[in-house]
Amino acid sequence: MALYEYVTQEQLSGFDKYKYSAVDTNPLSVYVMHPFWNSVVKVLPTWLAPNLITFTGFMFLVLNFVMLSFYDFDFYASAKGHTHVPSWVWIAAGLFNFLAYTLDGVDGKQARRTNSSTPLGELFDHGLDSWACVFFVATVYSVFGRGQSGVGVVTLYYLLWVVLFSFILSHWEKYNTGVLFLPWGYDLSQVTISIVYIITAVVGVETWYIPIFLNIYYRDLFIVMIVGCLFIVTLPMSLYNVLKAYRSNTLKHSSVYESLLPLLSPFLIFVLSTLWITLSPTDILDKQPRIFYLMVGTAFANVTCKLIVCQMSNTRCQALSWLLLPLTMTVALVASGLVQQSETLLLYAWTAFVVLAHVHYGVSVVKQLSEHFNILTFSLKKPSSD
Repeated sequence: MALYEYVTQEQLSGFDKYKYSAVDTNPLSVYVMHPFWNSVVKVLPTWLAPNLITFTGFMFLVLNFVMLSFYDFDFYASAKGHTHVPSWVWIAAGLFNFLAYTLDGVDGKQARRTNSSTPLGELFDHGLDSWACVFFVATVYSVFGRGQSGVGVVTLYYLLWVVLFSFILSHWEKYNTGVLFLPWGYDLSQVTISIVYIITAVVGVETWYIPIFLNIYYRDLFIVMIVGCLFIVTLPMSLYNVLKAYRSNTLKHSSVYESLLPLLSPFLIFVLSTLWITLSPTDILDKQPRIFYLMVGTAFANVTCKLIVCQMSNTRCQALSWLLLPLTMTVALVASGLVQQSETLLLYAWTAFVVLAHVHYGVSVVKQLSEHFNILTFSLKKPSSD
């Protein structure tokens, strides 16, 4: 039996009918990365399970996050007058990031190559991708840090939300159209980030102190790239595809409320977490930015995974995540001033709770779907009938 029945019988029936439908029009992906991934997948052993490839790639990003947490926990290491991150760490970060990106590109190809494609594989892939957003954003932040030529922790907080909403837009789009239009920004950002890590290892973080032109720094290009991907590429394309489906009468949800429902919980998490940092009596984001980002990114991943389950099973998205209630109570405690002396402890406890709740949810859903499809998550062997 699964740890907990998170997937309803209606959703299981929807998974049985599910067919993967995706469109990738990004020139970098189509003409460069896919040919590269086609070459890579040929050297992989045919006994290697696609989900194991997916999980390994995700763990490379977690490893990067942990590694930079050790050398740059508070994001000051790249600032002038502070002990910088060793060059070998940047080399490792660049290699690990590119490996994660590569494995994320070949897992589906391995599934088709071994005739082992299942809805569980897609859910596993996209579910981990939703959580990976916070790990690669927080890791790349260490390149610039929050010194004079860096990015403030509040600015990075909003940039993180730009990345998170860019991610969920694609799945909101699929929830409404039935087709996953893969975002252009993802491939460009992953290749760019990997290159930036290696450049940082070679030339040092001091390179980012120097303005490119007048008073424009590299960190400004970093900000423009993230915000530009959302407002110039991802958002217009998502709205265009949803409107196109509406005009062709193929939109899955006819009312505006039903169409926008998946965005409600993420938006409320954004509002509550922003209230927390605004009302914090101890300026919690300045003192514990890494943990706060982890909390926000994990809560976001949890509601996104539930959206992915709904869009894949063709069922209605739930209006509100249960995480909103304890988060509201936590923010109310902060606003009351009753936890002023222990706000950092409260943040750590709440973050640990959110991480454990999300891991429990993920393990339970994967186990439930593995049993439903009679497959093993990390092996191509058939489960024993005992």
